[in-house]
Amino acid sequence: MTAPARLWPRAILHIDMNAFFASVEQRDFPELRGKPVGVTNGEVGTTLITCSYEARAFGVKTGMRIYEARRRCPGLIQRPARPKVYAAVSTRIMHALVDISPDVEVFSVDEAFIDVTHCQRLHGSPEHIAQLARQRIHDISGGLPCSIGVAGNKSTAKIASDLKKPNGLTLIPPWEARERLAGIPMEKLCGLGPHIAEFLSLYGARTCGDVARLPLTVLARRYGVTGKYLWLACQGRDTEPLLTEVAPPKSVGHGKVLPPHTASAPVIEVYLRHMCEKVAARLRRYDMQAGRLYTGLRLEASGETVDQLFTLPYGPPDGKPLFELVQKFLRCRWHGQAVTHVQVTALRLRSASGQFELFPVADTRCTRRVSAIDRINRRYGEFTVAPATLLGRSTMPNVIAPAWRPDGHRQHIPD
Repeated sequence: MTAPARLWPRAILHIDMNAFFASVEQRDFPELRGKPVGVTNGEVGTTLITCSYEARAFGVKTGMRIYEARRRCPGLIQRPARPKVYAAVSTRIMHALVDISPDVEVFSVDEAFIDVTHCQRLHGSPEHIAQLARQRIHDISGGLPCSIGVAGNKSTAKIASDLKKPNGLTLIPPWEARERLAGIPMEKLCGLGPHIAEFLSLYGARTCGDVARLPLTVLARRYGVTGKYLWLACQGRDTEPLLTEVAPPKSVGHGKVLPPHTASAPVIEVYLRHMCEKVAARLRRYDMQAGRLYTGLRLEASGETVDQLFTLPYGPPDGKPLFELVQKFLRCRWHGQAVTHVQVTALRLRSASGQFELFPVADTRCTRRVSAIDRINRRYGEFTVAPATLLGRSTMPNVIAPAWRPDGHRQHIPD
């Protein structure tokens, strides 16, 4: 008689859709299959947001400028991103995963965690459940590839899914985790920022095993709870739960990559005004108000970010006063350098429900005006009605932000 499979005390799957956007393009356009594909934001996008594995074989990477990608891979086929298509495919995938287990955390548009601890007696071993999940994704998505990591916690499962790509399946049982992680570079650990990595390198710690051998106090004294989490994660022992509920946003922001060598003040102002209008429109859509505004520029020559934080009076969101603050920032902090990226983010958010009656008549009129504009733009397309300064703007297509979710307020981000 065959012995029953050993039940895992905790079993987490990490689903990672392989080169998701590029894979969707290859699925929908058969002539792209087997060819190097790079996806950019729009026809004239300057930076890759993802690329196919055929392109990666030439050293092409996500985040690479298109001219560098073409230098490495002359046959690269550039494709404009289709955010709504990717969001629709992702939504189907994420909803299908709930058929396997109700405990699903949507980590990003192309990643999810599934807690299958309590499904083992129903569906079988964690490995078998992972195979079921991959087949379900294959069927629901039209054959898109994914890699799956199976482990006793989220951090180890995420590392495992990265070990075999594309279309791989890697198991790291809890009782093998510490040994299996020992030789993994610590940069592979989700949540390990460059500053922490630099600090750990002072102790000669470059792998998860190196970090695990350090006294807990080294990390805990410097980084508190985060330090303890990283120390446990390097041993495969962290107990971070799945976040199955979509929390209210802590910020609403928009950023754009600019064409190379952009140093023209009018051009930069158009990009920033565009971002201010998008931030204000999203705040209104979510019925939220902001108490702070962050604006930043990334300089081309140094890679440094010049930024500033402003305090806002809570009130009906309007792009014009936001842009007036941004103009103030430009006058004080920017000195004509070439800029590669602009960012505008609203912070300290609160619900606007029940607040508008506290504002004077002028603000109420402003609310009626922007509400009418929002209704027109929702019906006929974004920026059908827009400030005159944006009429000559470059094509700046929308993208899916990392905070996108298939349900709740975050589902609207790719619109």
